[in-house]
Amino acid sequence: MKSSHLHIPRWVATLVVITAVIAGGILAIGLKNWTGRDVFGAPKLAVNVARDPAPVPLGNFTNGFASVLKPALPAVVNIHSSKVVKTKPQQMMPFFNDPMFRQFFGPQFGPEQPQSEREQSLGSGVIITSDGTIVTNNHVIDGATDIKVDLADKREFKARLIGTDANTDIAVLKIDATNLPTLTLGDSSKLRVGDVIFAIGDPFGVGETATMGIVSATGRNNLGIENYEDFIQTDAAINPGNSGGAMIDLHGDLIGINTAILTGGGGGNQGIGFAIPINMAHSVMDQIVTHGKVVRGYLGIQIQELTPDLAKQFGVNERGGALVGQVEPDTPAAKAGLKRGDVIVTLNGQPVASDRDLRLRISQTAPGTTVKVGVSRDGKVQDFNVTLGELPEKVAQAGGGNESGPGGLQGVEVQNLTPDLAQQLQLPAGTKGVVVSEVDPSSPAASELNRGDVIQEVNHKPVSNVEEYKQAIAAAGNQPVLLLVNRGGGTQYVVIEPH
Repeated sequence: MKSSHLHIPRWVATLVVITAVIAGGILAIGLKNWTGRDVFGAPKLAVNVARDPAPVPLGNFTNGFASVLKPALPAVVNIHSSKVVKTKPQQMMPFFNDPMFRQFFGPQFGPEQPQSEREQSLGSGVIITSDGTIVTNNHVIDGATDIKVDLADKREFKARLIGTDANTDIAVLKIDATNLPTLTLGDSSKLRVGDVIFAIGDPFGVGETATMGIVSATGRNNLGIENYEDFIQTDAAINPGNSGGAMIDLHGDLIGINTAILTGGGGGNQGIGFAIPINMAHSVMDQIVTHGKVVRGYLGIQIQELTPDLAKQFGVNERGGALVGQVEPDTPAAKAGLKRGDVIVTLNGQPVASDRDLRLRISQTAPGTTVKVGVSRDGKVQDFNVTLGELPEKVAQAGGGNESGPGGLQGVEVQNLTPDLAQQLQLPAGTKGVVVSEVDPSSPAASELNRGDVIQEVNHKPVSNVEEYKQAIAAAGNQPVLLLVNRGGGTQYVVIEPH
């Protein structure tokens, strides 16, 4: 058989190659502009991502929103998990422990041993890949020994845990299934207050439920719900069991993971619900699938809110910013020349709105990245180039920036009392102090302090921010500390004895 060859002029081949290179460059630039980051290789998860969809006129929905919800509902699942917990035995009457009594009546009347019981948890999840990858909240499956997923078509699967990130309350599960319905991921950065959204989940275990509302706010933080907060707030009804469910827009695209509500003590929906933006959740999911954990950038500083009074003291006229309370030795910040008392006002040329804003943005930047930090020092702004390290595990577990005290207050972490926090804690206007954000159960203070307590005085000395608190407890050393604590609007003194 004769072979034949196709002869292509050299100039034609050259033109084809040049055209391909130009097209590839344009595509890469487009992807970079869309994501805000350089694009390297394929996405970690084979998810569907919306590509800048056009606005949807509300006039298109003549009889409601069934056309949006019908295809989305099957991609939201029910998750029920269980774990074995130890329960404390009931206190027996003292004479049952008497050796003489037990000699006559036997050991069955002796001290009871801790009992085990199975604790159930209920939540929701969202299918994001057709082969069974599911995203939910960490608190839905935290500590679970058995996780089951119920699909909309009544099939039930046993799920395995791929990984979790407690700092953002994200967990990734996997079930062995194919050709599953999925939700397309939207772009939560484009949400505006007033946009119509829907919340889908399984509230109270009654079954799959959709509710409607609007975006009430974006970028909510300082709520004390998670370590890294950038919540979408909504008035759509979100109730217990909705956790881990989907927040979708008018395109039916996933733009958030329903996470928390403010109940005002009532236990149900009060029109203030929160969802993790899908842009944040997507980044966390990718890292969990790729690394088994979330890797975060690290400056090596402890920061605090720049109040108006502090801004005056440090000669800062700009609104926002983050005050550096401490620079850890031999960290990226120390090597770059940052000092205690610096006020970070910009990051990569963009204003820093608050200490929380800076912390969130650094956490979402990969270790090894060099960032430009704009610092106000002695009334002048100067730039520092800082190559980020990787957030150490112990710092991540401690919340990455809350302050912990020495002596009897070791294991107690506090943060500044902001007006929003004061309102949430139902404190009188003008209340000052620091909020207890975490208490280690092994801490000497665990029997006296609770999360949400406000420490107003240390050894009769008023404290109104974290820096003052640090100075006061440092002066106390390892001696007993007298605290004035505001709990729910009422104050009381407590003494914390070191071990």
